[in-house]
Amino acid sequence: MTSTTQIPSDISSSQLRRQTFDAFRRWGYLQARLDPLGQYLEPLPLAELDLDNEFAAEARRLYCGAIGAEFMHIPSRERREWLGERLEAEPPAVDQDRILRLLARADIFEQVIQSRYLGTKRFSLEGVTALIPFLDELLNRAADLGAQRSIMGMSHRGRLSVMVNTFGKSPVDIFAKFEDVDPRSILGGGDVKYHVGATGAFAARNGSNVSLHLASNPSHLEAVDPVAMGRTRARQDRIGADGVDRVLPVVIHGDAAFAGQGIWAETMNLAGIDGYSIGGGIHIVVNNLIGFTAEPEESNSTRFSTDLAKRLNIPIFHVNAEDPAAVVRIAALSAEYRYQFHSDVVVDLIGYRRHGHSEVDDPTVTQPLRYARIKEHPPLYEIYAKQIGVDAAPMVGELQQEFSEAQKKATTVRKKPALVQMPDYWQPYYGGRHKPEMEVDTGLDAGAIGSIAQKLATYPETFHIHPKIKKLLEQRAGMGRGQHAFDYGMAEAVAFASLLVSGVPVRLSGQDSQRGTFNQRHSVLIDVENEQRWVPLNHLDPNQAHFSVYNSILSEAGVLGFEYGYSRDYPEALVLWEAQFGDFANGAQIVLDQFISAAEDKWGLLSGVVLLLPHGYEGQGPEHSSARMERYLQLAAHHNIQICQPSNAAQYFHLLRRQAMRKWRKPLVVFTPKSMLRHPDAVSPIADFSRPRFLPVIPETGIENAQRLLLATGKIGHELRVERAKRKDTTTGIIFVDELYPWPEAELTAAVAAHPNAREIVWVQEEPSNMGALWFVVPRLRRMFSDRQVLSVKRSAAASPATGSAKAHELEQKTLLALALKSSF
Repeated sequence: MTSTTQIPSDISSSQLRRQTFDAFRRWGYLQARLDPLGQYLEPLPLAELDLDNEFAAEARRLYCGAIGAEFMHIPSRERREWLGERLEAEPPAVDQDRILRLLARADIFEQVIQSRYLGTKRFSLEGVTALIPFLDELLNRAADLGAQRSIMGMSHRGRLSVMVNTFGKSPVDIFAKFEDVDPRSILGGGDVKYHVGATGAFAARNGSNVSLHLASNPSHLEAVDPVAMGRTRARQDRIGADGVDRVLPVVIHGDAAFAGQGIWAETMNLAGIDGYSIGGGIHIVVNNLIGFTAEPEESNSTRFSTDLAKRLNIPIFHVNAEDPAAVVRIAALSAEYRYQFHSDVVVDLIGYRRHGHSEVDDPTVTQPLRYARIKEHPPLYEIYAKQIGVDAAPMVGELQQEFSEAQKKATTVRKKPALVQMPDYWQPYYGGRHKPEMEVDTGLDAGAIGSIAQKLATYPETFHIHPKIKKLLEQRAGMGRGQHAFDYGMAEAVAFASLLVSGVPVRLSGQDSQRGTFNQRHSVLIDVENEQRWVPLNHLDPNQAHFSVYNSILSEAGVLGFEYGYSRDYPEALVLWEAQFGDFANGAQIVLDQFISAAEDKWGLLSGVVLLLPHGYEGQGPEHSSARMERYLQLAAHHNIQICQPSNAAQYFHLLRRQAMRKWRKPLVVFTPKSMLRHPDAVSPIADFSRPRFLPVIPETGIENAQRLLLATGKIGHELRVERAKRKDTTTGIIFVDELYPWPEAELTAAVAAHPNAREIVWVQEEPSNMGALWFVVPRLRRMFSDRQVLSVKRSAAASPATGSAKAHELEQKTLLALALKSSF
């Protein structure tokens, strides 16, 4: 038995009150009444709270009721006091009638679906319908504070109810999704009803309208989090200085997913990072104290699933979801705190789940005791109506009739309803299959390049530049004058600069991207005496667009998801994410699979995001050799993405400009070089920058009417050329395939047709036979050139991409080259 904590008797009344309240401010949440069913989260016995004085009862009422507030871990005294004052103040009056109607709408909507579409998945909100009045109050208070738009992300639980009851979507449209009308329109595509996005407008009580956008999401829980954050940042950047106040991010999580999914931990860490901060978001955990069939102790190691959020200095509010007044109070407080301090807020809305994980599940098999309680537990609107002394029957009848009529009307719908209205800034852009008329000229004349190069090599006279960087800039200035060939770093800088002066914003992020993993970029110059920074790309022209480059946190999934989201709401910008090594991009595989490659097919959503993936076998081991080209090619269909490996600096320049200048918006995967970044075989003369366009195929021009043709992409092609020269081979032609997808059939046909005597075509790759482009390329070559023999040279199939021995790599590479050029050694 815990003994009563004794506070010295010689302290003043004010000191006693402060000490008592401080104890409850710090620990009261551990004894709050949070589980509506009384099964979990029993109050923890704490000696610190076992106080017997005149102030303890008041403190317990404030901090151990339906709200458990965690805020004393915040190091800012100002913020702690701000929260304490409001939590200890008299609760504001609430609109009980409005709350009751919102609760009833949420429950009756779900009940009509349950009765009309029995056994159909919908991921009901029943048990946590307090989410609807929470969002209502949150948006109303945010509107008072300046919000004009809210970007939301959420998983499937309660999504349909939010669409109807918060976004104002027609119930007919939602019921039509259950009727599955017009299936022929999405053969092989589309998505289930509880994944699609929606737009709407919220009519705030102050007379303003808040535009709402619910991001489309996959079943991969929390994967939408960084996407919603990136979309928010893009919207805020479009507005400018006031963007943080005018665009409010809201993300709705599940309890087990909040604790368990690593992508959320990555995304949370972006909150205070330059380039990723969005002025704070409201994070709501729809907590039904169960994860599919897993009990809370099986889903997280601590008392609350939200304990992960303690890594940030932000408030966490646990709220009993069956106390609507408390729920609404915390909604308003969350909005006020976000706008006061531009900080994240986490709200743990604790309720239950009336049905199984999906409505086809029988939860009594795994949680028989809990579901025995739930069976006898009335809907929240009934409980609340009784509390406030209102007969809800007439309103319930009215809502049942409204939703029943909507359901009947849905059975007559013949065209799939559109739930999203695209922003105006997407009007100039389009997707679909590529057509030749979509192409644009990307060349620049030598004069324009020289002018840009000079500005890129210029810095203030008072800037103390590093000697090595000074030499680099002198070399780059010489490239602009035509004195030296361009390397990849300068080609990229000129491409960026040319886009910026034409009004195209450029955003680049990744680990070490300001300097570049391979010391190739140096987009940010550092003063060696005071470490002040100079970004030449932001000092080109007074009317230029902005260049942003960020060294990201050590994350792939969170950061790539953010950049994808950013590209979704800034289509006119060139948005790039760079992997430190292409091998590491598989840490973001969910984002690649569910969003970048599939969003157009599933949701009709376009993106022009660019992935820069360093790739190439150079003896650096299994994790520093392959960007896994095969995986991107496997994702390619219906011209959904572009997959390229530019073989020289000018090709890279034209590719980047093409991506920004074309109105055809598709993600671009670029396999970028490492050792070839400055290699003499891959540099380009200034004249190549004035040619009209990127070349999907680089034909053989040094040998006429070759007897054999080697086809390759990337570094291995240059190595083949060097080896061919050593052997004085004048009969073997080498063709570079710089665009692998969409497959450049016309260009490749023309390149091969120039060599009618070449009866043998050989695809050469560095990767093992079960990796790389082999499986994708060779069948196409055999179909296209059925009158010729098509062979391949590659490493033997392997479970790992590359050897860990530099000497073994050299032996393997030597063998590849010898086999390709038909010579023994």
